[in-house]
This record gives sequence, C-alpha cells and structure tokens, in this order.
Amino acid sequence: MNKYIDLHLHLDGVVTVGIARALAELQGIELPMDDGQLERLLTVPEDCSDLNEFLKCFGLPLSLMQTHEGLCEAVRLVGDSMAEQGIIYAEIRFAPQLHTDKGLTQEAAVRAALEGLGRTKLKANLILCAMRGDGNEDKNEETLRLAQKYLVKDGGVVALDLAGAEGLFPTEKYREFFAKAQACGVPFTIHAGEADGAQSIRAALEFGAARLGHGVRIIEDDELIELVKERGVALEMCPTSNRQTHAVENMSAYPLISLLERGVPVTLNTDDPGIEGIDIAHEYRYMESLLGLDEVQERAILKNAVKAAFTTDEVKVQLMRELCNENMGEA
Repeated sequence: MNKYIDLHLHLDGVVTVGIARALAELQGIELPMDDGQLERLLTVPEDCSDLNEFLKCFGLPLSLMQTHEGLCEAVRLVGDSMAEQGIIYAEIRFAPQLHTDKGLTQEAAVRAALEGLGRTKLKANLILCAMRGDGNEDKNEETLRLAQKYLVKDGGVVALDLAGAEGLFPTEKYREFFAKAQACGVPFTIHAGEADGAQSIRAALEFGAARLGHGVRIIEDDELIELVKERGVALEMCPTSNRQTHAVENMSAYPLISLLERGVPVTLNTDDPGIEGIDIAHEYRYMESLLGLDEVQERAILKNAVKAAFTTDEVKVQLMRELCNENMGEA
C-alpha cells in the first residue's frame, strides 16, 4: 500500500520540526535552537492524560500561523509533505477564529489558507472548524457565514466541522447552529463519540452530519451502528490519536475492523500527525500489527474514504482509478 487518503487532519496538528522552523524563519520568530527541545514542544507526551491535555499541544503551532504569510505557507508546506508521504487526497481542517491573534480577520485567514491550497502539489480541500466553548457564539456564526460564502464542490472550502473539548461542551449544545448550517446548504462533519459517549453521536446524526469525526464510542450502541450503516455516514477513525487521548483505553479492542465487518463505512486517518509523531502509513501498519488489518480490508477502507470525501463525483472517479491502479491491481 503506497497511496492513501486522509479525511481527518487538523492544520495546526500537522506541524513538524521542519515545518515549524520554516514558518518561524519566514516570520522572524525565534524557536528553540535544539531540534529535540522543539520536538518535545510540538509532540504530545507519552503520559498524556486525556483529550483536554492533548489539545494544549496546539499552542506553538498556532502561534506560527497568525499572519497571512504564515498561514498560507503552512498550508503549502503541510500539503507538500503529505503528498510526499503518498497521500493523493486530503481534507485539511482548521478553525479561522484561532488565527486572529495578530490582527487577521477570520475571512483573511480563510483567504490565506485558500492561497496556500492553490500553491501545494497535493490534491486537497479545506474544512472550516467551529469551536466548542463558552462565549464564542459570534465567532462560530462568522465561521458558518464564511463556510457558506466560500463553499465550493472542490478546490477550496467544502464543509464545516465542530472541534474542541467534546466532553466539556456537549454536541447537543450546537443543535441550533447546525440547523442554520443545514438551512444554508453547508455540508458538515462533527467530532462526536470521541471524549463523549454515544449520545454525542446520536445528536450529530440528528443534526444531519454527513460524517463523524472519530465516532469510536458508537460501539456502545447497536442501534446507532445500524443507523450510520443505513445512512452511509462515514466514521473518520484516528487510532493513534484515540490511544493518546484515552478515547479508547483498550486498543486491542479498537473497533475499526469490527465496524467495517458490520458494514459501517469506516475510514482511517491521522488527526494530528505532527503532535502524535506519526504519518498515514504508520496508522495502516499500526492496525495491521495490532488488529490484523489485511489488504482486502485496507482496500475497503480507502474506497470508503473516496465515497465519503467532500468533493465532486468526477474527482472521486479519478481517485478510485488511481487507487485501483496503484494499490489494488487493474480493476
């Protein structure tokens, strides 16, 4: 397997030592001279206690993406890096409201990211993240407005997401927000069933989510499993992330294969490869060694990713053809 698709990765979680140094040099920002020290600042500790501690690791990467130049170059560098890893299509998500510390508006942040997207050699699209929290309702409304304004079928902003501390700010709180997204015709995925239980997934499905970020807690509810199978709602599963945030405590029981065998359209993704110290190939090898994931199952997972992608049917045909030629033999 040498070609991949990644539907769930956060821009500020993909920053490696090399990318960080390039962004810092571009903007005249000083970073630790020692690569080992910088790597420790960028990478989650092995004893990470939960999702909330995991989320604290985004501070440094975000500080490097607070200008037009920094954000634009970050998208380009991240895209090129993923292309070199064998990824043929990706959906890069970011929260515009987190890139305004130095005067950028959310719209300026979106435009910078779009410029960077146009400069990378990776075939990719953008997903705009609203953020869980208190007191940021206006910022989330602005993110939704921008998702609607810049929405395209391919080659730019293709969907909306809800990210952040799921356990502290339940999905149900955002029912009205996603009703507006539905009314605006903006497709969306929602982080659900990661730090919170099956009730979070049920809410996301009721809202009309086309996909579920992580969704591992769905294993707690057979009725929900049947519902996502019936609706074709894909799960964006990220095993290393789920281990590090303790979303799943017993990784030997990780539900990727069991859900796949039950007909759920699961996909395999990285989430925050820079923070986790992994890449997409690592996730496939991890599931092979831990769960016995085989080539036939890997093909099914990649096909699921193509079908679930927020892009045009024409692009999906191209992606499927490329995957078939490279990974599956001639169709």
